[in-house]
Amino acid sequence: MTTAPSRLIPLLVVLASASILGLAPILVRLTETGPAAAGFWRFVFAMPLLFLLVARPGGEGIGRPSKWMLLAGLFFALDLSFWHYGIVMTSVANATVLCNLTPVVVTLIGWLFFKEKPARLFLLALGFAMAGAWAMAAGKAGGQGTNPPLGDALSLLVSVWYAGYFLMVKFARTTAGALKVTFWATLAGLPLMGGVALMLGEDMIPATAAGWAACAGMGLMHVAGQGGVAWALGRLPASITAVTILIQPIVAGVLGWLVFGEVLAPVQALGGALVLAAIVLAQVSSRTKTGAAPVGTAPA
Repeated sequence: MTTAPSRLIPLLVVLASASILGLAPILVRLTETGPAAAGFWRFVFAMPLLFLLVARPGGEGIGRPSKWMLLAGLFFALDLSFWHYGIVMTSVANATVLCNLTPVVVTLIGWLFFKEKPARLFLLALGFAMAGAWAMAAGKAGGQGTNPPLGDALSLLVSVWYAGYFLMVKFARTTAGALKVTFWATLAGLPLMGGVALMLGEDMIPATAAGWAACAGMGLMHVAGQGGVAWALGRLPASITAVTILIQPIVAGVLGWLVFGEVLAPVQALGGALVLAAIVLAQVSSRTKTGAAPVGTAPA
């Protein structure tokens, strides 16, 4: 089990990666494509860089994917398909917060199936996170998104797919490095995202150079953000990582305000503060808890 001092660097990597991933909902709206098509281009532009990083001299090499890597790609494709539609239909802040309620699902799975009873302080952290998410959803101003109720519902369902992705990556990291896992998960998800976009009749091609730049930016964000999260999942409990990346909606909410003028209401600002408090409590609980190792914990 990873000791508290050795968690500092992985924790900082998760925080940085989550902040980078906070760019995703902004870039999705700027791609000038359909929601699922935006995910397709995200994977397309990420693949060459991931290939170079994995296949470089001295690197781990591409090898063959494990079933966990392929399942991670499936869950991630479902994640992005639902979430990108949520981004269009509701506010940036809401879509990002609701999809990041993954800690609830991860903790319940660990509790029910792996007999990993969470610490009381961690349950308090989850309560803060849930209260913060509710405040951000309930406090948004009107006119944010094309269909806010449906967008909120789709974003909420994403938390289930994201939990599956987290756990699959966690298991895959027991036998493979972060870049290799991210490479195969992305490659497996690419045709799925393209198929969903075509099936729904979406616009596949950006209309301007700015749209293409947004697509390329999503690819770079994917490598840096998801690659960082995958690396940290090999060194931190999945439940702790899932709570820590809740900083992502804070970043997305601020960017939504700056880029799209989606002003955060006072209740939403309070919700953001509760989410940050949840992150702190989760870290404290991870240092004080004793007993069974976290779900899928891999050697550091």
